[in-house]
Amino acid sequence: IIALARPQWGFEWREIKRKGTDILLVIDVSKSMLTQDVKPNRLERTKLAVKDLIKKLKGDRIGTIAFAGDAFLVCPLTSDYSGFMLSLNDLDVDSVPRGGTNLSVAIDEALKNHSDEKVEDKAIIIITDGDNLEGDPMAAAKRAKEAGVNIYTVGIGTKEGELIQVKNERGSFEFLKDKKGNFVKSRLNDKLLGQISLETGGVYVKASGSEFGIDLIYDRYLSSREKKELESKQEKLYYQRFQLPLLIALALLLYQTGLSSKKEVV
Repeated sequence: IIALARPQWGFEWREIKRKGTDILLVIDVSKSMLTQDVKPNRLERTKLAVKDLIKKLKGDRIGTIAFAGDAFLVCPLTSDYSGFMLSLNDLDVDSVPRGGTNLSVAIDEALKNHSDEKVEDKAIIIITDGDNLEGDPMAAAKRAKEAGVNIYTVGIGTKEGELIQVKNERGSFEFLKDKKGNFVKSRLNDKLLGQISLETGGVYVKASGSEFGIDLIYDRYLSSREKKELESKQEKLYYQRFQLPLLIALALLLYQTGLSSKKEVV
C-alpha cells in the first residue's frame, strides 16, 4: 500500500523549457461586429472560434488586442489559457471606448507589442469584417512588411451584409442609424483584408459556417513552424521513493513463503 502511494522525498532543481509560437489575435469589437449575418453575431461567433483554437494550443503563447476607433492590448501574450479565456469572455463592443473602425491603429498596436523579439517567431491574426472607416490600413501593412511581419486576416460577415442591431438605453434592441438618421448596413470588405495579407506575405481566409478560418491558419501555417524557446523556468523534481517499501514488501513475502514451505515439510 505504501509503495502504491508513491512516496517522495528529496528533490533536485531542473530547468524546464517551453517551446511554441506567439499568436497575437487582433479582434474587431466595433458595433458592426454585432451584425447577425453570422450567428449568433460576428463577435460572438469569433469568440467561439477562438475558444476552439485554444484547445489545439500546446506550449504556444496567445494574446489579444481589441480595436474599434482605437486599439488596446487586453491580454498580453500568455500560456495561461484559463486566464486568457477570462479576458476573452469579457470582450464586447464596449471594450474600446472610441467607436468606429480603424485597422491602421490596430496593426500599429500589434507591431508595437511584437517589437521586443524576433518577428519570425510571432504571428498576427486580424479578425474583422474589414469595414474600415478611418486611417490608412495599407500604410500600416507596409510598415508591417518592412518589419518582416506576416499578417493573417480572417474576414467575418457576408458581402450582402445586414443592418446592425444594437441595444438602446431602455435595454431593447433597435437598428443602428447614422448621424443623418439612415440605417447602417455593414458588409464584409474581403478585398481590403486580402490586400493587407498579400502586402505582408500572410494569408486571407473568409470565415464560413463549417470553417471559421483561425483553425485553418493555425493548422496549415503556424503549427508547422519551428517552435522557438518561449521561456524556461526552474521546477522541483522530487525523487520517487516507492522502491524501498516495495523491496521490503517483496522480502516479507519471500520470508512468509519460506516459512510456509518449512511447515509443509515438517
